[in-house]
Amino acid sequence: MHLIIVSGLSGSGKSTALHVLEDVGYNCIDNLPVSLLPALVAQIQIHRDADDQRFAIGVDVRNAWQDLNIFPEMIGTLKEAHIPIHVLFLDTGLPVLMQRFSETRRKHPLSDRETNLQEAISKEQTLLEPIRDTADQVLDTSHLNLHELRDLVKDRVVGQHDATMAIQFESFGFKHGVPVNADLVFDARCLPNPHWKPNLRAHSGQDAEVIAFLEGEEKVQAMYRDIENFLSRWLPHYQANSRSYITVAIGCTGGQHRSVYLAERLKKQFANLYDNVLVRHRELNEAEQH
Repeated sequence: MHLIIVSGLSGSGKSTALHVLEDVGYNCIDNLPVSLLPALVAQIQIHRDADDQRFAIGVDVRNAWQDLNIFPEMIGTLKEAHIPIHVLFLDTGLPVLMQRFSETRRKHPLSDRETNLQEAISKEQTLLEPIRDTADQVLDTSHLNLHELRDLVKDRVVGQHDATMAIQFESFGFKHGVPVNADLVFDARCLPNPHWKPNLRAHSGQDAEVIAFLEGEEKVQAMYRDIENFLSRWLPHYQANSRSYITVAIGCTGGQHRSVYLAERLKKQFANLYDNVLVRHRELNEAEQH
């Protein structure tokens, strides 16, 4: 049996994640009361084909708050019993959630005549904090469209193998905020900035002109070597600690040049050492959507 718990803020894409899992053969149950989870697991285990069963359970704020508070202890008990269980939490920034609810005109499950949307989202964040703190994986969906979210769930949840740690290098711009799902963050803002070169400003860290400029800067090369050495030393320890994924975020001011260059180069290097290595450029992806 393999069990995935999918939770997250309303409007962050939980239903989409469950649909992805259903499409690849998981038996999906949405809004299961947390208190019933042990009984469900016990019921599954009595079947002869239990080892082949795959379930995805949606848990959200519609659960009683008492059940949400006992979630960490319950998950810990199941893991101690060697139940293969993975907790996925979808997170999204407040401004994005406000915009999504405004555009779709959906009612937040916690909003009423006395509670406005912002207050409802804040209350939900507090109620779901025990689940978020327990999660094996937190995905920030703030900058993902529907197709990108589906692909990310497939890559990071469905496509992972027990013996292989998935590594994602993500470039970003600090002026747009640090990615919520980052496990390690490196700051490249101290490096020479191609933005101040008029002939390079319109290009990105994927373009030959910018690559040539950055490869000619010793500070850039020194930072790359330091990051590479740090990851070469510590990634095996993360993997030995049963980590199935890790996100390494590299940020510069705008997320266009220095961070993109470093993320691409690190991805190329570690793809030689690990089977599942991805790269994502948050700000470049955002620009392509617009």
